[in-house]
Amino acid sequence: MLVAGIIAEYNPFHNGHALLIEKARAAGATHVVAVMSGNFVQRGEPALFHHIERTRAALSGGVDLVLQLPVTYAVAGAQGFAMAGVEILNSLGFVDWLVFGSESGNADLINKTAKAVCGEEI
Repeated sequence: MLVAGIIAEYNPFHNGHALLIEKARAAGATHVVAVMSGNFVQRGEPALFHHIERTRAALSGGVDLVLQLPVTYAVAGAQGFAMAGVEILNSLGFVDWLVFGSESGNADLINKTAKAVCGEEI
């Protein structure tokens, strides 16, 4: 069993989200767990659809389990949002991979950026 974890808002759930889930399964994930914001999303904005509808869309789109990100983290900036999602997935004790989508699709640039953000200079 290989479990992929995703941190998302699904605001709304769209074809890119479905493709990410499909690619995770194609890479070997047997199960997908999503940590999703509730009725408020990053920067404190209300979600376009109620969290129950977004959960239904995620489940219909291939996610096996949806957990709600606490609102204090859901409305935080990107780092707080991501950190809380990672901590929740890690606390489950069975998530093997963290998977995410990228508009650029450039893994080298993403790695370079991550190293810069985590570097001593910042």
